[in-house]
Amino acid sequence: MAVETLYRSTRDLETTFVDRKLADAHDQMLELAEELAKVLMANVPDLSEDQAENASIFMAKNRAVFAAAFKSNASALSELSAE
Repeated sequence: MAVETLYRSTRDLETTFVDRKLADAHDQMLELAEELAKVLMANVPDLSEDQAENASIFMAKNRAVFAAAFKSNASALSELSAE
């Protein structure tokens, strides 16, 4: 009988990973998305909770592109349009 170690994010119990680094990265992405959703909900009138959650997860998954755009490289956002 083989034994396999699986890792799970504390914020997403349904998704499992075979690599701890990937589980940690996923957990950090979800933590960032949670904080972004709070900020969006507090500052964007009429934004629904689902919209804030979807937008924040998208931004967190693509944080490197957004970071480049916020550092005076707005053209970096064109990468997201291509997807």
